[in-house]
Order: sequence, then structure tokens, then C-alpha cells
Amino acid sequence: MMSRIRSKDTKPELLIRRGLHAAGFRFRLHRRDLPGSPDLVLRRHCAVIFVHGCFWHAHAKCKNFKMPRTRAEFWRHKLLANRERDTRNIHTLLEMGWRVLVIWECATRRKNTVELINGITLWLQSAEKFGELGAQAKETEATLPEKREPRTIE
Repeated sequence: MMSRIRSKDTKPELLIRRGLHAAGFRFRLHRRDLPGSPDLVLRRHCAVIFVHGCFWHAHAKCKNFKMPRTRAEFWRHKLLANRERDTRNIHTLLEMGWRVLVIWECATRRKNTVELINGITLWLQSAEKFGELGAQAKETEATLPEKREPRTIE
């Protein structure tokens, strides 16, 4: 079952790629030499973009994320490990001098895609080192995840 889940070329990722390309941004995809293989790498802006699925990356602020009831301990462990890995990768990229933007799947479900692309464009043109776009946030949230903080998923 999980082998059918794609990590590349997902619908939210394709939506963002199309919008950024139409806005004139050029990027590389899934650079394996960078921690976490970011979905988009914009060298000109020294920025990487991750497009995270709300379930697989346990988006705590999202109404779409719900912990499965079956095999709860397995899922809790797996999703917690995913979040810890994401945090580690973000901090490593920041230490390497990259700027990091995390776009949650719920942000791509908005009816106005232009608004989302404008938000990404504003972040790319800013000097912010870290940003996060989710359904609740109209603009980037600059709350960087704490390094090596133990987290519990509810």
C-alpha cells in the first residue's frame, strides 16, 4: 500500500511548479545532493522549497491531519520520525546557507492558486531564511521548528 504513495510529481507539487514557472522562476527538481532532496531548488534565490503532504509530515496545525486509529503506535512512531527528519534537514540546509520554504498540501487546496503563487513569490524576493505556508496562513509563518525537540503527535 505505502509503496504506491509517490514522493515526486504529486498534484500539489505540480501545481506549484506550473505556477512558479509561469511567473518566470526557474528551478531544479529533487536534488539528491541536498539534505531531504528538496522538491524545488532555486539557486538564483539560494532557496529550497519542500511541498509536504499534511498526513505524511503530520501537519499539526491542519484540520486535514488526523492520526489513524488502526495501528496507532506504528503510525505515531512513523509520523514522529518523519517530522524529526524534516526538522533535521531544515536545520542542516539553513546551516549550509540555503533559505527554506515549507508549503503544506492544505495550502494548495485553496481556490485561488494565484494567491498562493504570489505568497511564494513574496517570500522568494524577501530576505527571510525560513517560511511556511499552510491553509491557515495567508502569508509565510516564520516559526522555525526547534532543533531536536522531542515531539508528541496527538
